[in-house]
Amino acid sequence: MIECRLLVVGAGAAGIASAVSAWKNGCHSILLVDRSMQPGGILPQCLHEGFGLAKYGKELTGPEYASQLTESLRETGVIFFPGTEVLSISHEKYAVISRRGLLDKISFEKLILAAGCREKTIGSLPVAGTRPAGIFTAGQAQECINLHHQNLGKEILILGSGDLGMIMARRFTLEGKHVIAILEQDLSYGGMARNFHRCIEPYRIPIWYRTTITEIHGTGRITGVTVKNLDTGETKQIPCDTLITAVGLIPERELIRTLDSPDWLYLVGNCRHIHELVDSAVAEAEQIAREAVAL
Repeated sequence: MIECRLLVVGAGAAGIASAVSAWKNGCHSILLVDRSMQPGGILPQCLHEGFGLAKYGKELTGPEYASQLTESLRETGVIFFPGTEVLSISHEKYAVISRRGLLDKISFEKLILAAGCREKTIGSLPVAGTRPAGIFTAGQAQECINLHHQNLGKEILILGSGDLGMIMARRFTLEGKHVIAILEQDLSYGGMARNFHRCIEPYRIPIWYRTTITEIHGTGRITGVTVKNLDTGETKQIPCDTLITAVGLIPERELIRTLDSPDWLYLVGNCRHIHELVDSAVAEAEQIAREAVAL
């Protein structure tokens, strides 16, 4: 049994910020665990600028922001367990983990969950047809392109005009791909204005408002979709070889599903609620960690 005063699950931006804040506020028995081998969460795959204005006073890329956070972590005595999967959390205040192929337990007094969020997939939508290859969530596409340099397709259709949908539209365009359009069911784009002005306007990427997908076509690989205008009811088939979905995020709370809000449990970051800006997630996590270790 491994023992600590504070266990932080998830080493993304909010998890790192929580651990650092708790350390600075007098808690010097902290264990930070993450399934990945490096801290930073999804930040290393976010190559675009737009992070850090509130916290650092300048615009950073995701990897640069992660580097700043990781450096602050190194200045503490927080113990980091990479490659560690938390399998369950008990009412008796211990977590069962899998690390290096072995099972172990971590006993704690307080727990901060910073597990982030997961993307809604095409399976969560009422879309008919097949589920062939060539369909990715925006986060999956970002990881494949930015971290693994994979070629996902040439004719791209994006469902959802949130921030990540717009950012990936620009990324595909810079990769030399043809972004046919972004489909948006509402009357205006869903992301921040700055991303619209940076990612959509300069590249003249079309956004088809009040439009959604009703059917997917293709067997081995997607060959196209049927789209519907929600105002007129008109439908038409659009050929494409890649479909990117950016249709929302869900806070990741599966680990605490059986717990009844114990007073030793704190949620931070996107598993607490979805943040538009990483700076706001970090600031909130720092405050919650201060409160947690003060009690």
